[in-house]
Amino acid sequence: MNYPNVVELAVPAFIALVVAEILLWRFAGRARFETRDTLASLTMGIGNLVIGALTGVFFYAIYRWVHQFALFEIGTAWWAYVLCFLAEDLAYYWFHRISHERRWFWASHVVHHSSQHYNLSTALRQTWTGRLSGAFLFWLPLPLIGFDPGMVIFFSGLSLIYQFWIHTEAITRLGPLEWVLNTPSHHRVHHARNPRYLDRNYAGVLIVWDRLFGTFEPETAAEPPRYGLVHNIATFNPLRIAFHEWISMFRDVLKARGVREAVACLFAPPGWRADGTGQTSAALRARWRDGLAVSGHDGAADERPARERS
Repeated sequence: MNYPNVVELAVPAFIALVVAEILLWRFAGRARFETRDTLASLTMGIGNLVIGALTGVFFYAIYRWVHQFALFEIGTAWWAYVLCFLAEDLAYYWFHRISHERRWFWASHVVHHSSQHYNLSTALRQTWTGRLSGAFLFWLPLPLIGFDPGMVIFFSGLSLIYQFWIHTEAITRLGPLEWVLNTPSHHRVHHARNPRYLDRNYAGVLIVWDRLFGTFEPETAAEPPRYGLVHNIATFNPLRIAFHEWISMFRDVLKARGVREAVACLFAPPGWRADGTGQTSAALRARWRDGLAVSGHDGAADERPARERS
């Protein structure tokens, strides 16, 4: 069965909605966009589409090759689509989580978090190196189980489209849907650099995975999210946005004292340092919790300055 490239088909709608959101905030008199930041995000998005178009056939061929060893013949019945949606969403959760927990994958994913703004244009700020660095590996079990590769890619595209609209501050809460779906509120937490919110809410479509695996954190009115990286890179240069963490990571590898340390520079959590001076997200969250215990109250004022985690 032939499946459409839903992401490419959605591009005009993406652009139209970005423009609509800009006009909404301008009309409301609230500046939620910065022109240079928005242009940088659009440039990263265009680059991601071009690289995807150039490499898509190769990665589809890998999925198709793996599928010949499928454990089951799942087919294309209605229930296969339901199962594939759930399996793809779970695969995305683990890909997204590992992309925050291991520096090799963070080097690509950091691009998406590098904006200090949170709006629909931020959704388009996508990596140029994700597929090439092995992100596709997280979805390989699906064709191996027996899901048609085209179906897997189709639901992956639908997931990306879904995640576009949750990159906004124009929507507050969605009532009971907050228990099941990834919403703008949940994803604002994910993009925040407050210690309370670091590395939480990895969901694609269903927030139930975060609730199940213990990575859920609700947005609180007492502590509004502050966006970007723990230590922001302060640039609108697309090349720096795309490659700054790769350069930093390989510099650390070259300075490593031995093979074990070099491997740790590649695959330890972002922020890890061999001399103990680094700060991982887990360490920053622990220090924040210790601050709450000492102060005896819960609030943004307890946040401490933090080192760069990437």
